[in-house]
Amino acid sequence: MESQDKLEEQEINLLEILHVLVKRKMLIIKICSFAIIASVIYSLTLPNIYSATAKILPPQKDNGGGLSSLLGQAGGLAGLAAGGFGGGGDLYIGILNSRSLADAVIQRPELTTGFKGKTLEAARSELAGAVKVQAGKDGIISIVVDDKDPKRTALLANAFVDELGKTTIRMNLSKAGTERLFLEKRLGLVKKDLIAAEEDLKLFSQRNKIVQVDSQAKASIEGIARLKADLASKEVQLAALSSTQTEQSHEVKAIQAGIRRLKGELEMLSGVGGGGEGIPSIGNVPGVGLEYSRKLRELKTQEAIFEQLTKQYEIVKVTEAKDSSSFQVLDDAVVPINKSKPKRSLIVIFATVTAFLGSILLVFMLEYLAGISDEDRKIIESIKKHVFSFK
Repeated sequence: MESQDKLEEQEINLLEILHVLVKRKMLIIKICSFAIIASVIYSLTLPNIYSATAKILPPQKDNGGGLSSLLGQAGGLAGLAAGGFGGGGDLYIGILNSRSLADAVIQRPELTTGFKGKTLEAARSELAGAVKVQAGKDGIISIVVDDKDPKRTALLANAFVDELGKTTIRMNLSKAGTERLFLEKRLGLVKKDLIAAEEDLKLFSQRNKIVQVDSQAKASIEGIARLKADLASKEVQLAALSSTQTEQSHEVKAIQAGIRRLKGELEMLSGVGGGGEGIPSIGNVPGVGLEYSRKLRELKTQEAIFEQLTKQYEIVKVTEAKDSSSFQVLDDAVVPINKSKPKRSLIVIFATVTAFLGSILLVFMLEYLAGISDEDRKIIESIKKHVFSFK
């Protein structure tokens, strides 16, 4: 019996709800009709917006083949040249969102008319609102431009790609050029030292009629020469980095640690009789042999340094000469035919649904107010007075 009574009560409540809706259907229809007309008028006043998209693929990580393997073998500054400018998608997104690149786009002849009469700050703000740069999970960077003029959208998107290429080339060439200048200066000094060492050893050998030194001493000398060549390479690399980075840089600290390690190894190899000259067990070579070993050591050291720096110099020249932009343009922006927004139909549908739900809420509120008692009505009137009273 109780369940039957509840079912009847529920049916009555549903009928009451339906009765209220039918009773005030004209109010619902009027509100919805007004919303439809207003949303249609509003959507028609909105200008058509067109979108153009350009897509680029940043340089991918090198797997160690080709030129990069040669750079790794050369070491020193060549290793820096191998890094180049390829810093991944985040780096390119940062450049695309930079103020300097935006200014370059604004000042392009084909785009200046669109910013005519505006301050540079206002032009930057407008450009930032029209351009969206985003990277997908596949690593592809999309440059999406929204504008009222379909031709201008394509011009803006392609201008960003063009200016990005110019910026990356300029930054790459500047870095490679700095490294090349350091190496050129160092090579000039090493070449003079090498010639001097060759002449010194030649004169000493002729004067003392020395043909060959002990093989063990010679092997030790060549080992020390290699260490000194590595040390010289590290010092040149540190000089190059110091011009662009601070002492707190991780790369600078790593190179300084490498220099200290090499110096420590050289000290360990000096031996008791070496007198700090880097000739292990050479102190036992008497007289002329000792002097010859020292001069041979100097020659081998200069040869090793010259060979190392020459390899680095050639690779840096190749890096400077090649196209440093390295990113690939997958899709140039084309002039869009169809608008991307506003979605007028969606605006009208959303406004209509919102108005319908709001009208239903209003209908039930009016129905409730119509059925309240006189005492409740007095309370509501009192609330109104207090709400609108500022005393």
